[in-house]
This record gives sequence, C-alpha cells and structure tokens, in this order.
Amino acid sequence: MKSKIKTLNELLTSKQISALELTNKYIENINVLNPKLNAFITRTNEIAIKTANKVDKKIASGESISLLSGIPMCIKDNISTKNIKTTCASKILGDYSPIYDAFAVESLYDEDAVILGKANLDEFGMGSTCENSYYGATLNPFDIGKVAGGSSGGVASAVSSNMSVFGLGTDTGGSIRQPASFCGCVGLKPTYGSVSRFGAIAYCSSFDQIGPITSSVYDAAIVLDAISKKDKRDSTSIGLDYLSTKTINNDIKGKKIGIPSAFFNGLTQNIDSKIKTALKEFEEMGATIVEINLDILESVLPVYYILACAEASSNLARYDGIRYGHRANVYSDIDELITKTRDEGFGSEVKKRIMLGNYVLSSGYYDAYYKKAQILRNKIINEFDKAFENVDAIITPTVASTAFKSGDLTKSSVDMYLTDIYTVPINIASLPAISIPCGYDDDNMPIGMQIIGNRFCENTILNLAYKYEDKNSDKIYKEPSFWRE
Repeated sequence: MKSKIKTLNELLTSKQISALELTNKYIENINVLNPKLNAFITRTNEIAIKTANKVDKKIASGESISLLSGIPMCIKDNISTKNIKTTCASKILGDYSPIYDAFAVESLYDEDAVILGKANLDEFGMGSTCENSYYGATLNPFDIGKVAGGSSGGVASAVSSNMSVFGLGTDTGGSIRQPASFCGCVGLKPTYGSVSRFGAIAYCSSFDQIGPITSSVYDAAIVLDAISKKDKRDSTSIGLDYLSTKTINNDIKGKKIGIPSAFFNGLTQNIDSKIKTALKEFEEMGATIVEINLDILESVLPVYYILACAEASSNLARYDGIRYGHRANVYSDIDELITKTRDEGFGSEVKKRIMLGNYVLSSGYYDAYYKKAQILRNKIINEFDKAFENVDAIITPTVASTAFKSGDLTKSSVDMYLTDIYTVPINIASLPAISIPCGYDDDNMPIGMQIIGNRFCENTILNLAYKYEDKNSDKIYKEPSFWRE
C-alpha cells in the first residue's frame, strides 16, 4: 500500500495539483458523504482554505514543504483546538471553544496540515460504537447499517471513506484501534508518554493517549514522527528520540513474535484464519512465531473499568455549569444548579460511568475495588514485562468480531465492554499497539490484527506492520462498497 500522504506530497511539490484544489476536493467529499455517515461534528472550511493558500504560496516561491503540508485531515472532537468548537460530543460542552491548541494540534499546524474539522465520537470517549454521541451515531462506510466503532469512530469513518487523508484520535482502552479495525484503517496507539496529552480533554488521565488513524502504515509513521516530541506542559511527556519512518522498511528476519493462546479463544472462523494466515506470512519473511503465556484476560476488564470510571468521575467533576459549558436555566440554589446542569448535560453512558467511579472511590469500597484494581494493574504490567523478555512483539486480534449492526449493543453495557477485551490491556500496561487490516469476513467487513510492542518501541511494531502490509496490500485494502451506491 503506497503512502497516500507521500503520493499527495509528490503531486503538490511537482505542481500537478495545488493544495487549494486538494482541499476543495476533500471539502466536496465531505459535503456528499457526511450526511450519510455523520463523521464530522464541526467543519472548518475557512481555516482549511487559508492553510491551503499558505502552502501554495510556499510552493510557488520555491520554499520546501514537509510531508504533511497541505494534507487534509481531521481531529477527534475531544482534542482542544483554539477558537474551534470542541464538544466531546456532549451537550455539556456544546458551545465550548478552547483558548489554546493541544500540543499534537500545534505540531500539525507547524507542519501546515490542513484541518477540515472536528470528528464525531462517543461522548467524552466513553463507548465502543460511536453511538453515544449527542450529535448522533457515526456509521461504517463498509455497511451503513453497522457501527463505525468507538470512541474515535468519526475519524475512522472519515479516513475510510476518503473524507480525510488521516486523523488524530484518542485511545483510552482501544478507541483508536477498534474503530480502525471496524473501518479497514490503520490505527496506532502510542506508548503512554510518546505523544503529549496536553489539550486532550481528560477521560482517564493514566490511560488516555493521542494517536493517528490513517489509510496505510507508512502514513501512521509520518504522523507519529510529527507529534511524538517532548512537551514540558505535560509532566508525563517523554517523546520519541527516533523517526519511525527511517526504520520502517528494515528486514524483520530474526524478530520474535509472541502469540498468547488465550487471546485466540472464541474467535469467529474468519478472524482466526486470517490472523493465522498472517502469522505464516511473518514466518515466511524470517520472523519466529512463539507461543507465550499471557494469563491476564480475566482481570483486564474489571481493572480497566474500575480505574477508568474512577478517574472519569474525578475528571468530569469540573463540569458544573459555573465556570463554562452548559448551564441549567431553572434552579433554586447552587446544589440544584450543579445537579440539573449535569443531569441535562451528560448522556446516559457518561452518567453511568461517573456513578460507578464515585462508588468505587467511596470510603466503604475504596479498598475492595479501587485499591485492588491498582494491585492487579501492576500484575498485568509485570506479565507483559515478562513476555517482552523473550519476544520483540505480540500479535492478537484487535477485536473478537467485525463491526456489528447499529443498535445491537446499546442495551447491554457488558456486551459493549467485552468488545474491548483485547485492546484495554495495552492501555493498562502503557504499551504501544497498532491495528492493521488483515482481510475481510464473509460479509466483506474488515478484520483487524493487533501488533503490540514494548514501551517506546513504536518503530518495531510499525516495521512489522509495514512489511506485512507491503506484501498483502492488494488483499487487505478495499474501497467501501457504499461509495458505489
């Protein structure tokens, strides 16, 4: 799969197309497709055109441009953008415009990337379907009767349907990788600390991470190289001291890939066979496949949802109708103002997670739930550390299923949470992971394969993903069928 970003950059620098023409083409795509898919909440046409004109002037004057200059992209609507509405897909932030840009957004502005708008998501990132949005559900380009995945479903749907060349999402428990899997895209969740969280509106501060959703592995590396710098405004920011694009085509002969058998139980035949075929191809390229014991699956969902909800209840306490955001119109005192504001402003899934978080943090249950979850989190981290003593990467399914029908999981929180079972361990252990397409099921829906790396080894997983993609691009990338309808 040739890099779309590199291809467009070549067209721009050779003056076969102008940045303005390219931007207008994507604006036109959004005009046609967004009413069907609902991938965007806010459009930023004027800003996009202004940036495109700036890039065209640079090219005309002979000035060099970066790979991302003039490239149309979108940003998940929980990442702060100065003077551009940032709603988190919630009524409570419906009119909120930040006074600053997130660090990752600043980095893309420095590259002269063209920002087309803010993409839809599950409210505050809480969901796995992109149906928990105040602005309505985002749909899957491969079948508009099915979900796009969540919570970064708007970005994945936009990239998959060619409304955006790439996008920035956030991943708290799989929110980049799962929708990328469902929509046939590449989704990269960096190591915690590789990309600054400054400006990412917090859901779970110890899990949240910004990363790219793209149409190829090389494009993910390009975007990661642009945004993975140390930021003094984020105390957890470390950055990466290398460029992944420099090593992405390295030979993978001798690499050891671990396969945890527990992650392959209960898969559909389509998913099981596609990933096992991919493993054989890694062997043909010289990698060694070894079975490993990663006995963590029984713990990961309880640990994740206890800790994530606990942090969410704390992080979302600031939305009280007093400082900013939605405010109830009718109230008798300060307590009623806060209560009514939060009741009106938050959706049902957000309320559910806030209440669960308050419960596990309460004095009678802190030791039984929150403290025990932190102990188990350390056990999960140790299990991964042991595994990476013997392997360079671990491969699992991204999700145990392909995209399901819209509405199927809206009545069962437990079933929705179970879709995250292969992705949440990576956030718990602060590891990097990438989801790449590895084929299609009998209904022509994309299947995602997850490659997990050790901390700050994004270059390793991008290298493995790129070599697999390069060998199989004709099999793993298809145009969504609804384009032809």
